[in-house]
Formats: sequence, C-alpha cells, structure tokens
Amino acid sequence: MTTVSDNGLGVLDGSQLRVLRAIDAVFRRLAEGWDAPEFRFPFLMRCKDLDTFDYYDNFPHLGLAAARLDPGRLGGLLQQTQRPLEQIPARTMEPAAFALPSAACYAIYTDLAGSVLPAQGVMRTTVGTCFRNESHYEGLQRLLGFSMREIVCVAPEETAKRHLLRAKDAVRALCAELGLEVRLEVATDPFFDSNSGKAKMQRLFPVKEEFVVGGLAIGSVNYHRNFFGERCSIQAGQDTAHTSCLAFGLERWVHVLTERFGSAGAAASAVESLS
Repeated sequence: MTTVSDNGLGVLDGSQLRVLRAIDAVFRRLAEGWDAPEFRFPFLMRCKDLDTFDYYDNFPHLGLAAARLDPGRLGGLLQQTQRPLEQIPARTMEPAAFALPSAACYAIYTDLAGSVLPAQGVMRTTVGTCFRNESHYEGLQRLLGFSMREIVCVAPEETAKRHLLRAKDAVRALCAELGLEVRLEVATDPFFDSNSGKAKMQRLFPVKEEFVVGGLAIGSVNYHRNFFGERCSIQAGQDTAHTSCLAFGLERWVHVLTERFGSAGAAASAVESLS
C-alpha cells in the first residue's frame, strides 16, 4: 500500500512502481514515434533561470528553494534546540541560488537558450521530479514532489500547434484503449501573468487544456506561443521559436489506473499488454 502523510510525501510500493514504469514506457514510445530524444536534466534549477520566465511573479505560492546551510550557525542551533529538528530556521541558511522546479519543461528551454535550431525545429522528452508548495495534499492525486513526463516541441508556430493536435489524439486513443473516460477541459495557462496581454489573449484562444478522469487532471497540452523562445533567444530557422508540450503526472496515472482495474497489479498487466 502507498503511505502518504499530510505533508504530501508519498511512497510507491512495488506494484504501484510497476504501473508507473509501464505507463511511462507507453509515453516514451510516443516520444520515440515523434522523434523526440530523451534528456535527463538536473533536479535543481537556478533561481535566475526561473525568474527569466517570471516564475516568481506568477507563482510565488508554489515556489520552493534549495538553500545551503551555514555550518557555524547550524551548529549553534543544534546545541540549543530539542532534537530531532522539525524545522531548520532561515537564519541558519545562506541565500538560495537554486530552486526546485514545478514543471519538467523549463530545463529544456534553458538548455536550448541562444540556439538557432533547424527550420523544422526540434523535439525533446524528459521526466523530472517536480515540486509544488500547495495548500493541501491528497494521496497520489496531489503530492509535494511528483514525477512529470513531458514531450516538448520547439519549432515554428504551425509545427508547435500540430504537436498539440496529435498529442490530444494520442491521449484520447490511449484512454479509450485503457477504458478511461477522459474529458478535455480548458485550464488556466500557468506561464503568463493573469494581467498580461498574453493572458488576455489566452482567454480568447485557450492554450492549456487538461485531460481529466473522474475529476482529476492526469495530463495536459500546453501552447506557450513564442514566450519561451523570446525569453531564451531560441530561433527555429529565421524566426523566434514557438513551444508546445504534452505533460503527464505519472503518480496520478497510477491512481486512476489502479481505480479503473481494481488493483495496481491488474493495472500494470493491462498497461503492459498494450501494443
């Protein structure tokens, strides 16, 4: 059984981990079919890079920083405080230069910063452990740290838009094959300030849609227009690159598949039998 405390720290047992690996293998096959090579990025990002994307303006409530500890100040604290420590006070920490990102795709854009890509653009896939400082947590449905698989297109506008269309078709087909009743719902774009011109345009032309099963969003398609291309100076041919991505919350898939098939073992067998 999964154990989850009220602070969003969950544990996957062997059968649940088997489901996670099996469904992620399905997503990797999608990426391979779309010529999206896999990359592995560091768990941390520079605060400077996230600030390039206005992250701290838009999502201060989600942000989590990774700070170095000052040994001298920490040592003094240990001598004066009851053990074990429940919290480490900010006064024992140095200013944080690194952060725990809340999405896997940010690292792809910073990795491509300053690039002039082929005219057709590029595809990338990655899986990352993402972190969100949320108001509450709930089993595998909402975790402090969770696994996100993304398949990202960095390309001219029309190519980026076509990626969204095939992504939606692929996820609908997968859900039908697994017997999951999925709805595609318009959601708020997480990359733009709610008062910005891009956000106002988004309300007329939605650019984030979520795949919802039983009230739970298990993935999304996102079109960022040229936002990341501009901020990271990425060109596709002669033009600023547009970006789009297909994202999956892997633990949420474990949750809905286990509910659908009655047990994690049955869910894993069903996913592993997909062609």
